[in-house]
Amino acid sequence: MFNLVKIPEIKLIGLPGLPEVSTGDDIGALIIQATRNAKQEVLESDIFIVAQKIVSKAEGLIVRLDSIEPSPRAREWAEAYDKDPRVIEVVLRESKRIVRMERGILISETHHGFVCANAGVDTSNVEEGTVLKLPEDPDASARLIRETLEASFGVRVAVIVSDTFGRPWREGLVNVAIGVAGLAPLIDYRGETDSHGRSLRVTVLAVADEIASAAELVMKKKDGVPVAILRGFDYDAREASGRELIRVPELDLFR
Repeated sequence: MFNLVKIPEIKLIGLPGLPEVSTGDDIGALIIQATRNAKQEVLESDIFIVAQKIVSKAEGLIVRLDSIEPSPRAREWAEAYDKDPRVIEVVLRESKRIVRMERGILISETHHGFVCANAGVDTSNVEEGTVLKLPEDPDASARLIRETLEASFGVRVAVIVSDTFGRPWREGLVNVAIGVAGLAPLIDYRGETDSHGRSLRVTVLAVADEIASAAELVMKKKDGVPVAILRGFDYDAREASGRELIRVPELDLFR
Protein backbone atom coordinates (compact mmCIF):
# COMPACT_ATOMS: atom_id res chain seq x y z
CA MET A 1 0.00 0.00 0.00
CA PHE A 2 1.19 3.50 -0.83
CA ASN A 3 0.59 6.39 1.52
CA LEU A 4 -1.00 9.29 -0.33
CA VAL A 5 0.91 12.49 0.29
CA LYS A 6 -0.89 15.79 -0.13
CA ILE A 7 1.19 17.93 -2.46
CA PRO A 8 1.32 21.57 -1.30
CA GLU A 9 -0.12 23.97 -3.84
CA ILE A 10 -0.48 27.72 -3.83
CA LYS A 11 -2.42 29.67 -6.44
CA LEU A 12 -1.89 33.31 -7.45
CA ILE A 13 -4.66 35.22 -9.21
CA GLY A 14 -4.21 38.69 -10.67
CA LEU A 15 -7.35 40.82 -10.41
CA PRO A 16 -7.76 43.14 -13.40
CA GLY A 17 -10.54 45.62 -14.01
CA LEU A 18 -10.04 48.17 -11.25
CA PRO A 19 -10.63 51.73 -12.46
CA GLU A 20 -8.22 54.61 -11.99
CA VAL A 21 -8.40 55.38 -8.27
CA SER A 22 -9.20 58.87 -6.99
CA THR A 23 -9.22 60.51 -3.58
CA GLY A 24 -12.10 59.23 -1.46
CA ASP A 25 -12.61 55.97 -3.36
CA ASP A 26 -13.47 52.87 -1.32
CA ILE A 27 -10.72 50.39 -2.21
CA GLY A 28 -12.60 47.48 -0.70
CA ALA A 29 -15.69 48.25 -2.76
CA LEU A 30 -13.61 48.56 -5.94
CA ILE A 31 -12.01 45.17 -5.27
CA ILE A 32 -15.42 43.59 -4.67
CA GLN A 33 -16.75 44.95 -7.95
CA ALA A 34 -13.66 43.83 -9.89
CA THR A 35 -13.89 40.38 -8.33
CA ARG A 36 -17.52 40.03 -9.36
CA ASN A 37 -16.88 41.38 -12.84
CA ALA A 38 -14.16 38.76 -13.26
CA LYS A 39 -16.53 36.06 -11.90
CA GLN A 40 -13.80 35.20 -9.42
CA GLU A 41 -14.86 33.16 -6.41
CA VAL A 42 -13.50 34.20 -3.02
CA LEU A 43 -12.75 31.38 -0.59
CA GLU A 44 -12.10 31.12 3.13
CA SER A 45 -8.53 32.21 4.02
CA ASP A 46 -7.81 33.88 0.66
CA ILE A 47 -5.16 36.58 0.97
CA PHE A 48 -5.63 39.84 -0.94
CA ILE A 49 -2.46 41.71 -1.83
CA VAL A 50 -3.14 45.37 -2.62
CA ALA A 51 -0.64 47.76 -4.17
CA GLN A 52 0.20 50.70 -1.92
CA LYS A 53 -0.23 53.11 -4.79
CA ILE A 54 -4.00 52.72 -5.08
CA VAL A 55 -4.35 52.91 -1.29
CA SER A 56 -2.40 56.17 -1.16
CA LYS A 57 -4.42 57.63 -4.02
CA ALA A 58 -7.71 56.75 -2.30
CA GLU A 59 -6.46 58.29 0.93
CA GLY A 60 -5.59 61.55 -0.81
CA LEU A 61 -1.85 61.37 -0.25
CA ILE A 62 -1.06 63.15 -3.49
CA VAL A 63 1.21 66.18 -3.14
CA ARG A 64 1.15 68.96 -5.72
CA LEU A 65 4.70 70.09 -6.29
CA ASP A 66 3.67 73.68 -6.97
CA SER A 67 2.67 73.84 -3.28
CA ILE A 68 6.16 72.91 -2.07
CA GLU A 69 8.84 75.45 -1.16
CA PRO A 70 12.18 73.61 -1.13
CA SER A 71 14.55 74.13 1.79
CA PRO A 72 18.18 75.18 1.21
CA ARG A 73 19.26 71.58 1.88
CA ALA A 74 16.84 70.22 -0.73
CA ARG A 75 17.97 72.82 -3.28
CA GLU A 76 21.65 72.11 -2.72
CA TRP A 77 21.31 68.35 -3.03
CA ALA A 78 18.95 68.55 -6.01
CA GLU A 79 21.30 70.87 -7.89
CA ALA A 80 24.26 68.56 -7.27
CA TYR A 81 22.46 65.55 -8.76
CA ASP A 82 20.05 67.15 -11.26
CA LYS A 83 16.93 66.38 -9.23
CA ASP A 84 13.71 68.31 -8.69
CA PRO A 85 14.24 70.18 -5.40
CA ARG A 86 10.51 70.06 -4.64
CA VAL A 87 10.54 66.26 -4.78
CA ILE A 88 13.61 66.16 -2.54
CA GLU A 89 11.85 68.44 -0.08
CA VAL A 90 8.86 66.10 0.11
CA VAL A 91 11.24 63.18 0.70
CA LEU A 92 12.99 65.07 3.52
CA ARG A 93 9.67 65.91 5.15
CA GLU A 94 8.60 62.25 5.01
CA SER A 95 11.89 61.10 6.56
CA LYS A 96 12.55 60.51 10.24
CA ARG A 97 16.21 59.82 9.55
CA ILE A 98 18.46 60.10 6.51
CA VAL A 99 20.43 56.88 6.16
CA ARG A 100 22.49 57.81 3.10
CA MET A 101 22.58 60.63 0.55
CA GLU A 102 25.15 59.71 -2.04
CA ARG A 103 25.59 59.57 -5.84
CA GLY A 104 22.07 60.85 -6.41
CA ILE A 105 20.51 58.17 -4.20
CA LEU A 106 18.59 59.08 -1.06
CA ILE A 107 17.87 56.32 1.45
CA SER A 108 15.88 57.28 4.51
CA GLU A 109 13.88 55.92 7.40
CA THR A 110 10.24 56.92 7.19
CA HIS A 111 8.07 57.95 10.11
CA HIS A 112 6.66 54.39 10.02
CA GLY A 113 10.14 52.91 10.48
CA PHE A 114 10.63 51.65 6.92
CA VAL A 115 14.10 52.10 5.44
CA CYS A 116 13.75 52.66 1.70
CA ALA A 117 14.61 54.90 -1.22
CA ASN A 118 13.11 58.39 -1.20
CA ALA A 119 11.04 57.69 1.94
CA GLY A 120 8.62 55.83 -0.30
CA VAL A 121 7.70 59.01 -2.20
CA ASP A 122 6.61 57.91 -5.67
CA THR A 123 6.81 59.87 -8.92
CA SER A 124 5.63 57.11 -11.29
CA ASN A 125 2.09 56.58 -12.55
CA VAL A 126 0.89 59.85 -11.06
CA GLU A 127 -0.30 63.08 -12.66
CA GLU A 128 2.42 65.38 -13.94
CA GLY A 129 3.51 67.83 -11.25
CA THR A 130 2.53 65.54 -8.36
CA VAL A 131 4.08 62.87 -6.15
CA LEU A 132 2.52 60.21 -3.97
CA LYS A 133 3.27 59.51 -0.30
CA LEU A 134 2.94 56.25 1.61
CA PRO A 135 -0.24 55.60 3.61
CA GLU A 136 0.01 57.17 7.05
CA ASP A 137 -1.07 53.91 8.72
CA PRO A 138 -0.79 50.97 6.29
CA ASP A 139 -2.09 48.51 8.89
CA ALA A 140 -5.26 50.57 9.35
CA SER A 141 -5.66 50.71 5.57
CA ALA A 142 -5.35 46.91 5.37
CA ARG A 143 -7.86 46.42 8.21
CA LEU A 144 -10.44 48.65 6.56
CA ILE A 145 -10.15 46.79 3.25
CA ARG A 146 -10.35 43.45 5.04
CA GLU A 147 -13.50 44.44 6.95
CA THR A 148 -15.19 45.53 3.71
CA LEU A 149 -14.24 42.32 1.89
CA GLU A 150 -15.33 40.02 4.71
CA ALA A 151 -18.67 41.78 5.09
CA SER A 152 -19.38 41.30 1.39
CA PHE A 153 -18.00 37.81 0.75
CA GLY A 154 -18.96 36.26 4.08
CA VAL A 155 -15.64 34.46 4.57
CA ARG A 156 -12.49 35.18 6.54
CA VAL A 157 -9.73 36.73 4.45
CA ALA A 158 -6.43 38.50 5.06
CA VAL A 159 -5.06 41.65 3.42
CA ILE A 160 -1.51 42.80 2.73
CA VAL A 161 -0.70 46.31 1.49
CA SER A 162 2.49 45.98 -0.54
CA ASP A 163 5.11 48.33 -1.89
CA THR A 164 8.24 47.90 -4.00
CA PHE A 165 11.56 48.18 -2.16
CA GLY A 166 15.16 47.78 -3.19
CA ARG A 167 17.50 45.43 -1.31
CA PRO A 168 21.00 46.05 0.05
CA TRP A 169 23.67 43.89 -1.61
CA ARG A 170 21.29 42.51 -4.28
CA GLU A 171 20.14 43.87 -7.61
CA GLY A 172 16.48 44.22 -8.48
CA LEU A 173 13.34 45.29 -6.67
CA VAL A 174 10.84 43.15 -4.79
CA ASN A 175 7.46 43.77 -3.24
CA VAL A 176 7.27 43.77 0.55
CA ALA A 177 4.43 44.03 3.05
CA ILE A 178 4.02 47.47 4.63
CA GLY A 179 0.54 46.86 6.06
CA VAL A 180 -1.05 43.64 7.28
CA ALA A 181 -4.49 42.59 8.49
CA GLY A 182 -5.63 39.11 9.45
CA LEU A 183 -2.40 37.14 9.29
CA ALA A 184 0.81 36.86 11.24
CA PRO A 185 3.59 38.42 9.13
CA LEU A 186 6.27 36.20 10.65
CA ILE A 187 6.57 32.44 11.23
CA ASP A 188 8.87 31.67 14.14
CA TYR A 189 10.53 28.25 13.94
CA ARG A 190 12.88 28.87 16.85
CA GLY A 191 12.79 26.01 19.32
CA GLU A 192 11.66 23.49 16.73
CA THR A 193 14.00 20.86 15.28
CA ASP A 194 15.25 20.38 11.72
CA SER A 195 15.24 17.10 9.78
CA HIS A 196 18.45 16.06 11.58
CA GLY A 197 17.08 16.77 15.02
CA ARG A 198 19.04 19.98 15.57
CA SER A 199 17.26 22.78 17.40
CA LEU A 200 16.48 25.85 15.29
CA ARG A 201 17.70 29.03 16.97
CA VAL A 202 17.36 31.91 14.51
CA THR A 203 14.85 30.83 11.84
CA VAL A 204 12.06 33.39 11.56
CA LEU A 205 10.45 33.64 8.12
CA ALA A 206 8.98 36.91 6.86
CA VAL A 207 5.99 35.25 5.22
CA ALA A 208 4.09 38.48 4.59
CA ASP A 209 7.04 39.77 2.55
CA GLU A 210 7.26 36.44 0.71
CA ILE A 211 3.56 36.61 -0.15
CA ALA A 212 3.84 40.23 -1.31
CA SER A 213 6.86 39.40 -3.46
CA ALA A 214 5.20 36.37 -5.04
CA ALA A 215 2.07 38.37 -5.80
CA GLU A 216 4.10 40.87 -7.83
CA LEU A 217 4.46 38.15 -10.49
CA VAL A 218 0.80 38.66 -11.43
CA MET A 219 0.46 42.33 -10.40
CA LYS A 220 1.64 43.99 -13.60
CA LYS A 221 2.19 47.71 -13.05
CA LYS A 222 2.11 48.56 -16.73
CA ASP A 223 -1.03 46.45 -17.27
CA GLY A 224 -2.99 48.00 -14.41
CA VAL A 225 -3.34 44.99 -12.08
CA PRO A 226 -2.94 46.46 -8.58
CA VAL A 227 -4.55 43.56 -6.67
CA ALA A 228 -3.83 39.86 -6.43
CA ILE A 229 -5.34 36.95 -4.53
CA LEU A 230 -3.14 34.23 -3.04
CA ARG A 231 -4.90 30.96 -2.24
CA GLY A 232 -3.82 27.77 -0.51
CA PHE A 233 -1.34 29.08 2.06
CA ASP A 234 -1.93 27.83 5.62
CA TYR A 235 -1.22 30.91 7.73
CA ASP A 236 -1.69 31.99 11.31
CA ALA A 237 -4.89 34.04 11.18
CA ARG A 238 -4.67 36.72 13.85
CA GLU A 239 -4.68 40.46 14.30
CA ALA A 240 -1.19 41.63 13.46
CA SER A 241 0.87 44.54 12.16
CA GLY A 242 3.34 45.10 9.39
CA ARG A 243 5.51 46.80 12.00
CA GLU A 244 6.40 43.34 13.29
CA LEU A 245 8.62 43.07 10.21
CA ILE A 246 10.75 46.08 11.22
CA ARG A 247 13.92 45.11 13.04
CA VAL A 248 14.32 46.92 16.35
CA PRO A 249 17.35 49.26 16.52
CA GLU A 250 19.16 47.27 19.20
CA LEU A 251 19.24 44.22 16.89
CA ASP A 252 20.17 46.16 13.74
CA LEU A 253 23.84 45.59 12.97
CA PHE A 254 23.90 48.31 10.29
CA ARG A 255 22.31 51.20 12.14
